[in-house]
Amino acid sequence: RVPLLQAAGKKDSFNLLGLTEAELKEQFVRGDGPGGQATNKTNNCVVLKHIPSGIVVKCHQTRSVEQNRKIAREILQEKVDLFYKGEASDVFKEKKASEKKKQEKKRRAKENLERKKHFKEMQQLDKK
Repeated sequence: RVPLLQAAGKKDSFNLLGLTEAELKEQFVRGDGPGGQATNKTNNCVVLKHIPSGIVVKCHQTRSVEQNRKIAREILQEKVDLFYKGEASDVFKEKKASEKKKQEKKRRAKENLERKKHFKEMQQLDKK
């Protein structure tokens, strides 16, 4: 198996499963959503299907077909990796860590708000 692409950007440290062109079915369709005539008359939306797993990805993030093809393959590679590896996947671990970080930030903000509220109450009592 020859890997189709490596994950791009910050995700290059991920140990993702490789995809081959033989496993993929690619279609170009008209996009939907806002954009008017530029969207409604061009087939620049990419629908990519991983045949062995049945996972389908639809990408219409840019007006460029080539960029949409690249983005669709990156998204599909992450989804296929998550499908086969489950909780052992780097993608899953990254999302879990991000979620934990977000919850911690939320908790700290709530504590800070409570402290400010308590401080204001103490100031009100001192004025009386």
